[in-house]
Formats: sequence, structure tokens, C-alpha cells
Amino acid sequence: MLCDIKTLHKQFLEYLEIEKGRSLKTVENYDRDLRKFFEFSKIKTPDEITDESVRNFRLWLNRKELKKKTQNYYLISLRVFLKYLAKMGIKSLPVERIELAKIPQRELDLITEEELSRLLDAPKGGPPAGELKTSRDKAILELLFSTGLRVSELCSLNRDHITDARAGEFSVRGKGDKIRVVFLSDSAQKAIKDYLNKRTDTEEALFVSISNSQFPISNNRLTRRSIERIVKHYALKAGIAKKVTPHVLRHCFATDLLSNGADLRSVQSLLGHASITTTQIYTHITDKQLREVHKTFHNKRRK
Repeated sequence: MLCDIKTLHKQFLEYLEIEKGRSLKTVENYDRDLRKFFEFSKIKTPDEITDESVRNFRLWLNRKELKKKTQNYYLISLRVFLKYLAKMGIKSLPVERIELAKIPQRELDLITEEELSRLLDAPKGGPPAGELKTSRDKAILELLFSTGLRVSELCSLNRDHITDARAGEFSVRGKGDKIRVVFLSDSAQKAIKDYLNKRTDTEEALFVSISNSQFPISNNRLTRRSIERIVKHYALKAGIAKKVTPHVLRHCFATDLLSNGADLRSVQSLLGHASITTTQIYTHITDKQLREVHKTFHNKRRK
């Protein structure tokens, strides 16, 4: 096997795509991150990847004032590449030599229950000519909050994906091509049914662009940016001053479950998180409940 870095880089990307089944977008991200490291470090062979070359790269990233989280993306890509080299028996820097930068715990962007209620009620009224678009937007908001779907998962839905919607559940293909079951609230089921009853076209996409004449535009599935604009529009209409995105509704979904007694493992499964560590950003939501438990049950004997 040739050991020049360009050949190994190419073989690694093919390995991710074929053996590991990563999406083309994920492969593109790894490609971009590694190219940046190779170009900066002038690496020609894998044995030239050293503690010093990695440290210099980290200094360069940091001095570009990139966020720690963004810097870690580059390091994660390099670690996965090094792990691949070790798997292939090619000598290079051991993967455990690269530690990720510590990042502060992320603060969640949340809206209040009252604001959420106003947001979900915002798509209503308007002229009869806008009924299909309004019904579509209502279904989008209800579906986001009911299921906790990622916006990319929502965009990829087809009508036949939700054939079990009447039963209150359907399957979705998420990150890493993993399939999970999501569940619909009564209001989400009603909103989707109302929207689909108004559709007279044969387009397969669940959510499509709608022309001024209120007909779906052929082969025009709503994009991530389109969904973001729709959510922002109704947040403003509902009088919410905070920035509201589809991901905020995903946060609301998770915190609503935890606040009402759901366990973290169940929320992890419903969100489609590969690791429980990712789900743990929501644990502060239960702090108030834990405080009440402590107050109610602790040290009763001394009272």
C-alpha cells in the first residue's frame, strides 16, 4: 500500500463512504477538515503527523479565533483518520495523543410554555386562498414539537413515511442512517391530516413549496432554510422576541419530556442521540425537581 498522504486520504474517504456507510455530506466534512490540516502542516507521509505538527495546527486554529467547538471538529476528523491508519497497520501518531479542547456546557435556547403555545397557534386565520400554506405551516410546527425531529429529518420526509401517522407513530432515518420511531401528539396528527386533505397533487415530499395560486410547486421539497424561515416568521407573528429556530423546538420537546418525568435514556432514544452524553445537556431541567425531592425527603429524622 502506498503511504503518501494523498493516497491514504483518498482511501480513508472511500472507507468512510463504503465500509462505514457515512453520508456524502459527512464524507465532505472529513475531507475539508483533513485538507486544512495537511495544507497547513505540509504533511506528505503519515509518519510526519507528530505532536508538534498537531500542536502548531491547534495554535493556528485558536489564533483564527474559531470557537472551541469548531476547533474540535478538525481534531475529531484527524483522530478518526489516525484511527483508520492504525487499523490499516500504518505507523503514525497514536490517536490518544490528541485531546479535545474543553468547552463550556452549552446553554439551551428555550422559550416559555406560554410562548410555545402562541407559536403553535400562530398559523391560523388569513384569506381562504392561503389555507393550504397555513395548514402546511401548522403541520410543520406541530410535527417539530411533537417528535423532536432534526430539521434535516423533517425535510426528508415523504408522504408514505407517515402512513402509520394515524396510529400516532412512524419511523425516521436519522444521523448515521439509524432508524428510530417517533410519536405524534393528537394535535400533530390532526394538523398533518388537515394539511394532507388539502393536498390535491401527487408530489411525494411531505412538505413542499406552495405557489401564490396555492398549488404545490413540482419537485420543490422544502429546504432546511425554508423551514427556518417559516419558524422565524411565526415566532415574530406570535410576538416572541427571542431567536426561534427548528432546533429550539427540538429543545422544547426534550425539556417537556424531562420536566414531566421522562428518564434520560428514553429521551436519548426519542432524540436519536448516539451517546447519552449529548442528551445530558438537558439534565439541568430536572434540577428543580431534584431540589423538591431533597426538600421533601432528606433528614426527616431530625425534625
